[in-house]
Amino acid sequence: MNTVTRHLVIRGLVQGVGYRWSMVQAARRFGVRGWVRNRRDGSVEALAAGEAGAVEALVRWAHQGPDGARVDAVDLGDMVGARPADDLPEGFEQRETV
Repeated sequence: MNTVTRHLVIRGLVQGVGYRWSMVQAARRFGVRGWVRNRRDGSVEALAAGEAGAVEALVRWAHQGPDGARVDAVDLGDMVGARPADDLPEGFEQRETV
């Protein structure tokens, strides 16, 4: 299985519209591990890991988000090295704002 870990920063109208909750639901549907949280600058940040096709499906979802969201940009980064698997929960969860 080809696994990947992607770091996402989503910008636009993405807070106060159920974006995090909806991303948790989407990630669970796709079988992706990781987390999502609001950032004080108004963006949403996520770390997603799993089978490459499932993670890419979540990235595509992130470009749209839930009804009521307006996504202006999704900044993507690949996570290289051992760190991500050690930091990730078994499922996908919401975390506190940073």
